[in-house]
Amino acid sequence: MLTGRQVVLGVTGSIAAYKAVGLLRRLTERGAQVTVVMTAAAKRFVAPMTFQVLSRRPVYDDLFDPREEILHLSLAQSADLLLIAPATANTLARLARGAADDLLSSLALSARCPILLAPAMDAVMWGHPLVQRNLDTLRGIGVGIIPPESGPLASGVVGPGRLAAEDAIVAAVEARLASSGPWAGVHVVVTAGPTREAIDAVRTITNRSSGKMGYALADAARARGAMVTLITGPTDLPVPAGVNVVAVETAEEMRHAVVDRIDKTTVLLMAAAVADYRPKVSSPGKIKKSGSALTIELVPTPDILSEVAARRTEACVVGFAAEIDRLVERATEKLHRKRLDLIVANDVSRPGIGFGANDNEVTMIDRTGAVVSLPRLSKRVLAERILDHIHAIRTQERPSSPSSK
Repeated sequence: MLTGRQVVLGVTGSIAAYKAVGLLRRLTERGAQVTVVMTAAAKRFVAPMTFQVLSRRPVYDDLFDPREEILHLSLAQSADLLLIAPATANTLARLARGAADDLLSSLALSARCPILLAPAMDAVMWGHPLVQRNLDTLRGIGVGIIPPESGPLASGVVGPGRLAAEDAIVAAVEARLASSGPWAGVHVVVTAGPTREAIDAVRTITNRSSGKMGYALADAARARGAMVTLITGPTDLPVPAGVNVVAVETAEEMRHAVVDRIDKTTVLLMAAAVADYRPKVSSPGKIKKSGSALTIELVPTPDILSEVAARRTEACVVGFAAEIDRLVERATEKLHRKRLDLIVANDVSRPGIGFGANDNEVTMIDRTGAVVSLPRLSKRVLAERILDHIHAIRTQERPSSPSSK
């Protein structure tokens, strides 16, 4: 989502300056063209050559750099976003009072693009009233602040002031740049992971779903600027930054979470593997092993997808089908029976693309009858392709693909 976007990364004199190296790598991996501007103090922690090699672009640290005429103005005019990470307490103070005594501060005053700051400092400094006043001043003029985390600091203290994680900073950059795109204001609800139905206080009926596809969809939609709610069954996956998470366990809990939100949902992505059956009776205690056969009567769980597809007004509803044979035939039947806009089907019997895998190979079938088969790709890349197809459906464009059938 950052392909071709011009980002200026300001690095200031904090011990956290070394983390800007990894941040630069993450931004360039996502397609951004990053130009690094360093303060004099920042060069005491990281050599400019490190950033130059990784960005493959010149690094600037001098307001009067002979390579560029009126450098702060030319950088400001070409930038889509100015990100200062880490931003020291001194940097916050200088920006808040409008100082322009070096290249980075002059650039910040000249920029008409969005500005994001990721502060990093000791906990005592972070909590100081003057620092908080400077933050309020900057927020008041539209500067975005990426709050620091709590954790071990260079002073040995444990507390707030630690530079935000790379994921959080990249998410903030993507969200800010996507805020005027076609997904801005779109409310996306994603279901992910398995559900668990209790047999007794110890045992459950569940399935092999890892939740990876749903989490990838939530992350990709958030990166496009959408407001994302992730309704997730039990998983061990890290929560995507900038996503509202609703944790559920049973099919009925997932049903309530989805139904309660359907009226305000623009796109619903039902990627969860919801249990089809649950025990009719769940024992409040542990069923003891007796040596004889145990019979458990199962009853159907609610068909969430059919219910929300029938109840929705404007929402685009997308289903997922894990099949082991007759992939297109079975998925097409499910598409029509449940009245979906799009169904994404995959063959879970094939090694390397089944449950828990990082890659997948899917076939998309939409309400127009178009069938698009995608080759084996990472689930994050597939998430982007699926969202591209959904956008085409919502804008009534005919999706095209060299692999369309």
